[in-house]
Amino acid sequence: MKDSITARQGGCLCGGVRYEVRGPVRGVVNCHCGICRRLHGAFGAYTKVENAALSLVSKSGLVWFASSSQARRGFCRSCGTTLFWQPSKAQTTSISAGTLDLPSGLTTIGHIFTAEKGDFYDIADDLKQFPGSSGGKMDTATA
Repeated sequence: MKDSITARQGGCLCGGVRYEVRGPVRGVVNCHCGICRRLHGAFGAYTKVENAALSLVSKSGLVWFASSSQARRGFCRSCGTTLFWQPSKAQTTSISAGTLDLPSGLTTIGHIFTAEKGDFYDIADDLKQFPGSSGGKMDTATA
């Protein structure tokens, strides 16, 4: 699918972090892992971009937290908005889809870490599901 939006903007609730994405983005993947459940209260809905396509317009509130040895998470120090997930040694950044300004032009393409999903909700769609990581199998789907 060809990306129909050439530039997207987004940011946190208070405006302390604003970013712009120029270039293709992956469709949204819902992550049900234990870390995302704790950060988001249910699951994390993330799109993904190449680092070169992401620029920070305003970063005064941005702080990074090493959530594991494999990744760090970017959030706003003032309002607490979870913005980014960045794997170590990768050239990509996942962006919390809800932080993009509307219209985002995005659609959800699947679910990962479903084996860890919360017991208080159901996955009620027919999208692809993976009990753990998708191993990159959804990375070619752009929105």
